[in-house]
Amino acid sequence: MSTQTYTIGGMDCAHCAQEVESGVEKLQGVNSVRVEFATCKMILDGDVSFETLKQRVESLGKTVTPYQEQAAGAVSSRGGLIGFWDYLLARRETRLALIGGGIVMITAILGLLLRLPESTMGIAYSAGMLITLYPILKSGINSLRINREFNINLLMSIAAVGAILIGEYLESATVIFLFAVGESLEGYTADRARNSIRSLIALKPRTALRLRNRHEEQISVDDLAVGEIILVKPGENIPMDGVVRMGASGVNQAPITGESVPIAKTPGAEVFAGSINGEGTLQIEVTRLAQDNTLSRIIKLVEEAQNVRAPSQRLIDQFARYYTPAVTVLAALVAFLPPLLFGAPFYDTAAGHGWLYRALSMLVIACPCALVISAPVTVISAITAAARRGILIKGGAHLEALGMARAFAFDKTGTLTQGKPTVTGYRAADCTTEDGCERCDEILALATAVERRAAHPLAQAVVSAAESRHLEGVYAPAESVEMLAGRGVRGRVEGKEITVGSHPLFDQEHPHPVTLCRDVQAAEAQGQTTMMLAEGGEVKGFIALADTLRADSPQVIHDLNAMNIATVMLTGDNLTAAKAIGAQAGVRDVRAGLLPADKVEAVKELLKQHGNVVMVGDGINDTPALAAATVGIAMGGAGSPQALETADVALMADDLGALPYAVRLSRFARGLIRQNVGFSFTLKAGFLVLALLGATSLWAAVFADVGMSLMVTLNGMRPLSYKG
Repeated sequence: MSTQTYTIGGMDCAHCAQEVESGVEKLQGVNSVRVEFATCKMILDGDVSFETLKQRVESLGKTVTPYQEQAAGAVSSRGGLIGFWDYLLARRETRLALIGGGIVMITAILGLLLRLPESTMGIAYSAGMLITLYPILKSGINSLRINREFNINLLMSIAAVGAILIGEYLESATVIFLFAVGESLEGYTADRARNSIRSLIALKPRTALRLRNRHEEQISVDDLAVGEIILVKPGENIPMDGVVRMGASGVNQAPITGESVPIAKTPGAEVFAGSINGEGTLQIEVTRLAQDNTLSRIIKLVEEAQNVRAPSQRLIDQFARYYTPAVTVLAALVAFLPPLLFGAPFYDTAAGHGWLYRALSMLVIACPCALVISAPVTVISAITAAARRGILIKGGAHLEALGMARAFAFDKTGTLTQGKPTVTGYRAADCTTEDGCERCDEILALATAVERRAAHPLAQAVVSAAESRHLEGVYAPAESVEMLAGRGVRGRVEGKEITVGSHPLFDQEHPHPVTLCRDVQAAEAQGQTTMMLAEGGEVKGFIALADTLRADSPQVIHDLNAMNIATVMLTGDNLTAAKAIGAQAGVRDVRAGLLPADKVEAVKELLKQHGNVVMVGDGINDTPALAAATVGIAMGGAGSPQALETADVALMADDLGALPYAVRLSRFARGLIRQNVGFSFTLKAGFLVLALLGATSLWAAVFADVGMSLMVTLNGMRPLSYKG
């Protein structure tokens, strides 16, 4: 047993993918199969020969080839008339349609010039129609035989053959020709939407210049190992994730993070595969394998995201499954009941169309393509547009939920703030001077010994402050370090138990002087965060730290508030410090002193209150809260594999300013889906009424249906150019 990936060609709408999936999963030896309309990929788990697989897929009117990433689903990358012509000629059914259409056109011209007998012209029209009809009818019959379902190909075949039976030869040939060309045009526009995914794949460099023993060697990126050194010259794409070891340059990270301005890279800086080197030459140490680098993860997640269906899409697919058979039964009733019960004409008369013709018109307009494709193309376009701006949305469900957000909950440190607090002061409990003393320095040195074992930004700030004052080596790193979730850290320094923690923790467990408590409260009143230190049972002093807001936080909060979205800050800091930061940012609700479990409860409470809540955090410490929210958004996805994996949405550039755009894009996409569904239903309802009244023709019905499919597809591609 093995898992294989194939490329499926000829899929014009999402229903085509479902049709192939249903047909292939019935083959003996298939354990599971998934066909992705967005990427044209089929992932098959099982033991099936390629010849057997090919026969089944081709019997359903599609093509199958072994998957190759650089040509995934591609037929032609060119646009315009040339690209469309290439696409037409690449499809067997369209080539036959062009031959059949040519016969019909030549017959019509000769009929006018030479006044050919109607019988001769009828035979020629029928011949042209049958040439065009052959692959369509074959696909329709096989779908009925294999999948036990009426598809649009079978409906159109019945309509075309029925038109021949009632003597409408030219109309029959015109209908099936327009349908075949319209399906190709629909497939072409969907293929252009898929190019947005291929543009990401095209960013992946295939080779790299490896430096080994001062020799340069061009090799495949797949052959590079972690720790090897590669050389990237000016203007070249950076082929691998890594760290700059030599050189300096400005790097364009727009393909990964959406940042429009090149970022200066010097030794020690992290770089990402797919970004573009600027004016300098860089020597880079590889930090991730090709299949694990940031760009590969982004491509994989974007491909997977575009196949996670939104609730509206699932509803449309479920409706379409019953809609087509229902209209087929209705058309049969329309054809036979009026003649049987009321003596109405079955065939056409001089007074107008008979009820058989009206039923055939209903079959033509019954095509659900415009309805089925209304959501997938929009989702593909919106997710890709977001990815170009450094916003990775991991599925249509999350895209739709983001557009329905009623509340945003933010972590404070590293989300609304810079996440890089600095020590603003520290003081021993028994210090009597204003400028500090040796006992004050001992407070910082002891805290550093314990905080060296922690990864929290506050711990890093303490260590940095000690290093700047040359106090980092006074004590060896602590032993037996214990993290007190959301409250502090404890460890043993030179045999003594040292506890560094929050004011609430010390209020509960470590009694301390009133004067020290007042000093701590005074610092917190100014928006600073405090950490108190105890040696054994004796409180020795405190350290004050401050974190500054991100420059764009107030504007982001203002934009969300303007969209009638409630903004809430959830933090483990004390209430006074939290309110000071919250007031600067402009959030409407501040909830402080929260442990990780408390944040989860806060999110659940917000869900009850607002119904749809987005949580924004760092993707690691806030994972429980991110999971509890309707949508979890992680900051800094480009540098954090954990953020990419845990969150529903990742902001690749750590750019909080992308949030209002993401919400507007999601609302725009949801609006387009509603428009497409509304347009499709309105058109079909109108033409069904006209068909019942005998006031429309077969060719007009198919022309309107093809036009609606194209309009829906083009409308669904609008997010690609959405500026927000």
